[in-house]
Formats: sequence, structure tokens, C-alpha cells
Amino acid sequence: MTIMIHSRSSEFSRDAKRRIWTLIGLGLLLVVSCFSIFIGTHTISPSVTVDAIVAFDHSNSDHLLVQHLRIPRTLLSIVVGGALGVSGVIMQALTRNPLADPGVLGVNAGATVAVVSAIAFLGIYEVAYIMWFGLLGAAIAGASVFVLAGIRKGVNPVRVVLAGAALSVVLLSLTHMITVNSHEMVFEQFRHWSVGSFQGRGYDVVIPTSMLIAVGLLIAFSLSKAFDTVSLGEDVGHALGVNPIKIWCLASIAIVSLAGAATAAAGPISFVGLTAPHIARMLCGPDHKWLMPFSLLIASILTLVADVLGRVIGHPSEISVGIMIALIGGPFFVFLVKRWKISQL
Repeated sequence: MTIMIHSRSSEFSRDAKRRIWTLIGLGLLLVVSCFSIFIGTHTISPSVTVDAIVAFDHSNSDHLLVQHLRIPRTLLSIVVGGALGVSGVIMQALTRNPLADPGVLGVNAGATVAVVSAIAFLGIYEVAYIMWFGLLGAAIAGASVFVLAGIRKGVNPVRVVLAGAALSVVLLSLTHMITVNSHEMVFEQFRHWSVGSFQGRGYDVVIPTSMLIAVGLLIAFSLSKAFDTVSLGEDVGHALGVNPIKIWCLASIAIVSLAGAATAAAGPISFVGLTAPHIARMLCGPDHKWLMPFSLLIASILTLVADVLGRVIGHPSEISVGIMIALIGGPFFVFLVKRWKISQL
């Protein structure tokens, strides 16, 4: 009886801590979102920014900037960051590799070669159109990795990682070949996308990206219990009645929807999918029912903070979020590794 009471008390305490961290995270996300809306390369007074939100005037250029650039940019930062965080959790669970991120499936490389091809061969420069080519490239790359890994013979995380690495090298070589032999304008347009940025993204990018990511999140959260089992190994999964191949296929669709859409919309943003899941594990433990929402929240905060800092440090211009994430995420992740023992999957 004493053991049972202690167990329930411990579980209650753990859940209470998780809820407290959730509230802290949501509060922090709200604060950073406000900073994101109020701060930009073009100086707008706080009173005008508030008016743009509560009393929008179509004839006011500052109001238009807030409504059609800053707010969509903030929303896209949250959505893209969350998608990368959740897809990172999925990849680490499937491969049982704590250093895995969405790029393992070749999603980033596939999106990159598709985008540069669209710019170079079709003359498409608008992000709202480019992102669809990026998504298609990510999907094809993800499917190709499974074919190369021989998924029909059974799930082998090592084969998947090696196939993804090999395909990424080939695709990145193609990307360099196209950019080097293309017109200067192609390289310039591709450079803006490839550094990872939310600059100039409006609702025409935010809405379709959010819809695709929502589909990926629905699939991912529906598989939370399965991820707990698969992360223990293929043999354990079979013993517990889980079909690893089915889980891998569904999870891959989720990853392409999440990481593919995020990369297509904002360009390659590294480190978020790797760092956020580890921070989440330190706060909530390995249970994927909690791990995925926590990772989503943390990744959104990290991405938004990096975007805001890029605007502040680079003022009157800005530093791309992809660069800021690497500058912030690298040292921060090293600090976490030194301070806490990284949880095993």
C-alpha cells in the first residue's frame, strides 16, 4: 500500500512539474511573439503597432507592414520551429540515435536541389511557388531513402541513416553543380533561401505551410505510444504487437509533412530538430505523449528567439534565422551536454 501511494504521489509530482513547465513555456512564447511583432528592420512605435493590431487601417503603410509581414513572420517562425522539433523527436525515436535530425531522411537535401532546379530551369523566384517544389523534392528524397535502405527486407535504422547520408551527398553535389553553372541571378535567389529565413514571408506561405504541418502533427501525435515501443528496438516492438514497417512508413509521411514543409517555406534550418528534443527530455522525460508537445514548444521558442535576435543584432539589416540558430544552438547545446547527462533513448 505504501509503495502504491508513493508511486501515485511520484507520478502526480511529475505531471505537476510538466504542467508548470508547459505554462512557463507558453508564457515565454507569448512574450517572444510580442517582441517579434514589435521589433523589425523598420522602426515602428509600440502605439502604432498596437493600433495596427486592434484598429487596422489599410491606408497606413506601418499598419500594412505589421499585419502582412511581421505577424505572418511570427506565426511562420512558431509553426516551422515546432515542426522541426517534432520531426527531430520522431527521427531520434525511429533510428534510436540521439544525434539524428530530420536531415537523416535526406529531406533538406531533396528540398534544396528541387528549389535550385525550379529557380535555374523554370525561372521561378517567388517563395510562395518555390516552396511547393521544395516539398516535392523532400518527399521524393524521403521515399528514395526507403528504397535504397531496402525497407521491404525489414527495418534497419543503420541502413536508413547510411542511405540518407549517401543520398544527401549526391543531391548536394547536384545543387552545387547547378548553382555554379547558372546565371548570377539564380545563385543570388538561391542564396536568400538556402541560409534559412522568414524575411518577406506572408500569409500566402504561412497558410499552406501550416496546413501541411498540421497533417504531420496529427499523424505524429497519433503514433506517440508506438514511438515509445519502437524506440526500444525492433524485437521488442514485434513482441508488443507493433508493426515496425507500418510505423516507419507513417512516421516518414509525418516527417516529410513536417520537416519538408518547414524547409520548403523557410529554407534549411539546422540544429532545432537536434537540440529541442534533448531539452524536452530533460524537462518531461522520454514519454512521447509529453515529449513531442514539449519539443514543439521549445523548438518554436528557440526559432522565434533566433529570428528576433537576428533582427536586433543585424539592425538596420538582419541576420538570417538559420545562421542565428547555429550561433545560439551550438554553444547552448554544448552547455547542456556538460551540465546534464543527456538522456538515453
